[in-house]
Formats: sequence, structure tokens, C-alpha cells
Amino acid sequence: MKTLILMRHAKSDWDDPTLEDIERPLNRRGRMSAGALGEWLETGGHRPERVLLSSAVRTQETWARVATQLSDEADVLVLEALYLAPEERMLEQLRRKGGDADVVMMICHNPGTAALAERLLETPIREMALAQFPTGATAIIDFDVQDWREVGPALGRLQDFIVPRALLET
Repeated sequence: MKTLILMRHAKSDWDDPTLEDIERPLNRRGRMSAGALGEWLETGGHRPERVLLSSAVRTQETWARVATQLSDEADVLVLEALYLAPEERMLEQLRRKGGDADVVMMICHNPGTAALAERLLETPIREMALAQFPTGATAIIDFDVQDWREVGPALGRLQDFIVPRALLET
């Protein structure tokens, strides 16, 4: 059994027009959301062993804030190939870089993140509330496989899904 924690980065800051897209940090709401997501993951027992991050500042900052809430450390790989990656490249990186970890977390961007969830889930997300995969959205997807290289279309079962707004409004 393998579990993918698929997260879109938290809300980013657009205030500084001189920054390149890849350099944009999280805004205040994004920082709060990332911490709340980390707490949700910890409470649910969803602790990644390996984390695959886009090379963007906002994905790395999202992970840093999530990680402060987790009781276990994870092996973290920052991959340029995941920056604004389409779903095919994201799946390729998961298959190649998942290693022997049973729980892998990916923090990336849309539209790739939503498209990857759509592709992997046995029940299409366009029929669910998570179809738009807003910033900070996190899906926990289980696969009945022994190796990440076996992960493919329609093999994933959605175990859980959350958006930061649901955590911050309670």
C-alpha cells in the first residue's frame, strides 16, 4: 500500500511586482493555512516519509510551515522539474523519486495538481467538490501497489480531502 499526500501550495503573495513567479512567497493567509494543514495532517496521522517539492519559493515555504506541525521528519527533494509541471511530469517524478517511502507528499501548482488528482483517482474529481483544487487543497490518495512505478490512472482511492478554509473557519 502506498499513500500520496497531494497538496497545492498555500496562498502566495502578489504584492511585489519585481519578483519572478518562482520567487513569490506565501502571503499572511497562506502562512496560516500551511500551519493549519500541517496540524490537520499530524492529527490524522498523515506523516510523509518523502516530500517532493517544486523549486518555487511558495511550495518550499508551504512545506516548511507544514513540517513545523509534524512529529516525524521527512526526506525532502526540491525538484525543478515540478515547477509549474503538467500532470504527466508530476506522475513521472512520483514514479521515479518516490523511492521506498510508503507515504509521499507532493507540493506543486495548478493546473497540474488538479489534473493529476483527476487522473489518479478511480472516481473522477469533476464529480466531486475538490475539482478546482484551490490553494492549499490537500488530497490523501491510497494505492494498492507495492512500488510507486505501479501508480497509474484510476488506481487511487480518495481517503480524505481538505481545503484550508475549512480548517480556519472552525
